[in-house]
Amino acid sequence: MFKLNMFLTFVLVVCALGVVTSQHKARKLFMMLENEKEIAQQIEVEWGRLQLEQSTLVMHGRIEKIAKEQLNMKVPIATQVQIISSEEAADLQDMDGVFKP
Repeated sequence: MFKLNMFLTFVLVVCALGVVTSQHKARKLFMMLENEKEIAQQIEVEWGRLQLEQSTLVMHGRIEKIAKEQLNMKVPIATQVQIISSEEAADLQDMDGVFKP
């Protein structure tokens, strides 16, 4: 009977240590999960900022302003615009892929 009690006590201590170990691992994993959630949230905020910046940079008005101011470009008048079909464009190209004058 004494041996049985000692064995059961030993099993109880081993189980208690197992519970403590598993709780410790669960807490560590939970802390890692919270850290990853925080990083994901920061990345999401940065992604939103980058999308806003990109939409600002590619706005038509901004591109037109830069083209006018820095490159001295202007919108051509309607009589200067020529529309070329893909077949005509292929005819205008030579073998090297350069347009012929």
